[in-house]
Amino acid sequence: MNQGQLIKYCQVQKASFWKEAINSEIGSIMQNHTWELVDLPPGSTPLGCKWTLKRKYKADGSIDKYKARLVAKGFKQKEGLDFFDTYSPVTRIASIRVLIVVAALYDLEIHQMDVKTAFLNGELDEEIYMEQPEGFVIPGQEKKVRRLVKSLYRLKQAPKQWHEKFDRTMLSNGFKINECDKCVYVKSSHNSFIIVCLYVHDMLIMGNNRDIILTTKRMLTKHFDMKYMGLADVILGIKISKTSDGLALSQSHYVENILKKFKAYDSPPAKIPVDLNLHLAKNKGEPEGQIEYLKIIGSLMYIINCTRPDIAYAVNKLSRFTSNPSKDHWKGLIRVLRYLKYTSNYGLHYTIYPAVLEGYSDVN
Repeated sequence: MNQGQLIKYCQVQKASFWKEAINSEIGSIMQNHTWELVDLPPGSTPLGCKWTLKRKYKADGSIDKYKARLVAKGFKQKEGLDFFDTYSPVTRIASIRVLIVVAALYDLEIHQMDVKTAFLNGELDEEIYMEQPEGFVIPGQEKKVRRLVKSLYRLKQAPKQWHEKFDRTMLSNGFKINECDKCVYVKSSHNSFIIVCLYVHDMLIMGNNRDIILTTKRMLTKHFDMKYMGLADVILGIKISKTSDGLALSQSHYVENILKKFKAYDSPPAKIPVDLNLHLAKNKGEPEGQIEYLKIIGSLMYIINCTRPDIAYAVNKLSRFTSNPSKDHWKGLIRVLRYLKYTSNYGLHYTIYPAVLEGYSDVN
């Protein structure tokens, strides 16, 4: 999902929808027994905390919800004292695409769930103290602090602790972890199978039997505070569409945002991504807008990895000149953006027809 501009707590105290979001976050924290109110031990220094408030948007650009998150000032943590290991795996975009292919081939239903306040589920091994959050300081006990029993967002170890908790839950319920992607879980029974793919807190669930899907959803709801989002529609800003003969992935709204962000929305569209008359050579002069050039290349690389391999050749060629772009390189880059405007609804289409491996080779 795309995220809106960060908003400060002091700006929203009178807005009912933000109050509701903040109270919901505090409710989740209290329900999860994330902390306890204690006196600060001598020699200990509490971490600060703050509210982050954002508007969450759907793939079509409309507001999905108002989101409040209480985060710890984890940048003040000291390694070896407040935390040790921090690594947490994240599923790859390629894995999500492969699973979409499997779903298309076998006509599987893809359900989507979200773990509310996912990072609050991880148990902490370290003693961590935090100041009471703004707006929720207990009267008469202002000098007391919160001892964190479970992890909180922005703690260094929070992603790792959450993933370990999810791993234990899935393994104890008969799932196996995929060896190629540690965020993909598989379970089979007789003629039924189910696959769960986790991206931080977003989850895709697919299987060939509706009963096993419902059983898995109930199991997850038993262990975590879950939000059922229906049949999968959007994952990581990628729209999933059901077609008459399979599934399609597209990023039209993301493309539109890029065009607006880099002021190419009003440029005339182009039918191909490469100007065949434009010769690209190393720039021997001063660089032209290098930082902006890098930003556009990065945005385009993300689209390539997700749904638009058709621009890979053009972007890879232009990316060779990121250290010193010239006006000609900029012309080539704008050409790609113009092509995206012309083809904003293009994407990947996976059909239900049996997969046939086709090989190609150069004549040389």
